[in-house]
Amino acid sequence: MSDGLEQLWAGWRHRYVIDATDAEREKPGGVADGCVFCRLAASGPPSAENGVLWRGETCFCVLNAYPYANGHLLVLPLRHLEQLDELTATESADLWSLTQDAVAAISAAYRPDGLNVGANLGRAAGAGIPQHLHLHVLPRWSGDTNFMTTVAGVRVMPQTLEDSWAQLHDAWPRPEAPG
Repeated sequence: MSDGLEQLWAGWRHRYVIDATDAEREKPGGVADGCVFCRLAASGPPSAENGVLWRGETCFCVLNAYPYANGHLLVLPLRHLEQLDELTATESADLWSLTQDAVAAISAAYRPDGLNVGANLGRAAGAGIPQHLHLHVLPRWSGDTNFMTTVAGVRVMPQTLEDSWAQLHDAWPRPEAPG
């Protein structure tokens, strides 16, 4: 007897769920070794291997490993913090400037019909990793749903993360920051 609920197995999401759960268990006031964003911030210079597109003195931009669309970027402060009001004035200005660069790179690389730019502040607002502030920047196209999204609730990504990184890296509007 069926209850009308169909299952779609997405085993690749298991690592994300584990990382997000570990981040939830972080000790208050300390930077969790389990924070995937802190690990990315410390992973070295921008490369296709770490997904980091640009790194500055206070903020960085990385590909979303679980994108809603090809070219989905995350813009984050290097410092581990949770709330917008915890940003210094410099971090805030750099975060917005880097978001503008992400918009420019996506626009040049993908020529979307529109973009979503925003933040999910807190788990209840939809943040998968609420302990490290991050902004989403992603391309959108008119009619960008297909039968898989409509029927199965699944997005089909036609481009690898490595290819997305290369395309966005080539379109990035300014040179890499020194150091």
